[in-house]
Amino acid sequence: MSTPDAPRVVVLTRPGCHLCEQAMVVVATVCASAGVAYAERDIGADPDLLARYSDQVPVTFVDGVPHDFWTVDAARLAAALAP
Repeated sequence: MSTPDAPRVVVLTRPGCHLCEQAMVVVATVCASAGVAYAERDIGADPDLLARYSDQVPVTFVDGVPHDFWTVDAARLAAALAP
């Protein structure tokens, strides 16, 4: 569960990843529509994240729970963020 100041959506990415770039467009659009904060984290900055998720980026989390790997489905993300 997210804290009041934490973004509800976090996307693990890495530089140069075209799937990450595509996912961030979807996340930004859906989160803006839902009025929800999101954050992007580079797995290269954290050795544990890099070891765990290197082959799965982008990885999208909603409220701290893994939601999608490799791609982001806009309708599925919007449904997860609905009140």
